[in-house]
Amino acid sequence: MAIFCIALAGMGIFKMYSSNHDFETFGSDCMPSAEIAYLTDENYTNVLKAVHENLDTYVGQKICYTGYVYRVSDLPNNQFILARDMLLENTNQTVIVGFLCNLANASDFDTYAWVKITGTIEKGDYFGEIPCLAIEQIEPVKQPDNCVVPAPNENFIQTSVIY
Repeated sequence: MAIFCIALAGMGIFKMYSSNHDFETFGSDCMPSAEIAYLTDENYTNVLKAVHENLDTYVGQKICYTGYVYRVSDLPNNQFILARDMLLENTNQTVIVGFLCNLANASDFDTYAWVKITGTIEKGDYFGEIPCLAIEQIEPVKQPDNCVVPAPNENFIQTSVIY
C-alpha cells in the first residue's frame, strides 16, 4: 500500500511539474507565467469540471485559453460564453461547454468568432452561482484545426491552482 501511495504521489508531482513548464504545447502565444494557467484542448473539460465543482478553490486564478464566442438569448450584452464543442464519449455527438465571461465590449465580438482570452475566475450568476471569467485580454484568432475537446476524465489532479 505504501508503494502505491508513493507511486501515485510521484505521478502527481511529475504531472504538475511537466504541465507547468511545457508552455509550447498550449498552442497559444500567451506570455508564460506561474500566475496564469494555460488550458489545453486535452485538459479543458477537466479544468472546467473541477472549477464548477469547487468554485471557491479557484476564485482569483487566471487562465488563458482559446474558444469561440457563444451567446444565449438571456445573457446581457456584456457577457458571452467562451465555448468549445465537447465530444460525448462513444457517440458522434457534441455539446457546447464553456466559461461564462464578462467583458464591457463583449458586443464587439461576433457570435462564433474565435478568440484567445486571459481572464480571472470569479463567482458569477446564471441560474445559480457559477464560475465567470473577468476578461483582461482578448484577441481574435483563427479557428483551430481541431475544434472539439474530449469529455472530462479521471486524469485531472485537483489542487488549489490549475496547472
